[in-house]
Amino acid sequence: MNTEDFVDIWTDGACKGNPGKGGWGVLLQHGKHKKELFGGELETTNNRMEMTAVIQALSALKRPCKVRLHIDSQYVQKGINEWMSGWVARGWKTADKKPVKNQDLWQTLNELCKKHEISWIWVKGHAGNPGNERADALANMGVEQL
Repeated sequence: MNTEDFVDIWTDGACKGNPGKGGWGVLLQHGKHKKELFGGELETTNNRMEMTAVIQALSALKRPCKVRLHIDSQYVQKGINEWMSGWVARGWKTADKKPVKNQDLWQTLNELCKKHEISWIWVKGHAGNPGNERADALANMGVEQL
């Protein structure tokens, strides 16, 4: 498959204090075209910023796409690929019948994921991956703008 058939996305979240000031960053690339997005929130957690980055990235896509989503958050990747179906089946409760944390974001992410064909690619954070390093820098810019 041609790389032009995919949108590559790198996402990252950052938090200064947990909870504290947080930021999210996104790098989207389709062929030679690149787009960068970032933002932040005053009182949040790292997990919420990781999720917000993915939500912002998928929301930026104007039509259904084949996506290679590069992410360093095991929380988000496992949530989508391992835990989500059980949460939905149990009415957004965990296996021990407690409410799912960050349910609002998980529900949004669940709906966005239905619109695209996504390959989830885990990358080690702070390990020199250029896309991940840029997403991290953007997430930190999100914190700094607050």
